[in-house]
Amino acid sequence: MATVAELKAALKEALGRSGALGQVRARVRAEVFAALDDPGEPRPAAPRETLLLNELIREYLQFQRFHCSASVFLAESGQPEIPLDRDFLAKELHVVEDTSSRSVPLLYGILTQLLQGSEEKAPPHVPQRPLGGTFKVDHQKAI
Repeated sequence: MATVAELKAALKEALGRSGALGQVRARVRAEVFAALDDPGEPRPAAPRETLLLNELIREYLQFQRFHCSASVFLAESGQPEIPLDRDFLAKELHVVEDTSSRSVPLLYGILTQLLQGSEEKAPPHVPQRPLGGTFKVDHQKAI
């Protein structure tokens, strides 16, 4: 007969393989934070740059289906519950998108643009892979 320690180890391994263990841990963290967070406590107003950056992170977390991480992030950051409109966000960040780039978070587009800019400086033997879609960041207008 298996010992309790062996059963725990087998359960942990099985949950780890399926990805459920990480989800359970994230959910527990989210619930603990929600229980400890005081929604009545006023938060200082975040600067514009912080709101924009947090919105990029929110969009990325939701795209990746990191729902528990997103719930903790939103509670900790004090980001408004209703997300900013994507077109507004792109305009504020001076990001020009094409139709294919709208299927991925803006953060991917910004990263792609930065990687393409560094591609010109990278040695030829370094492989560069675009993330997909066409984004253009107007660096003259970017914050």
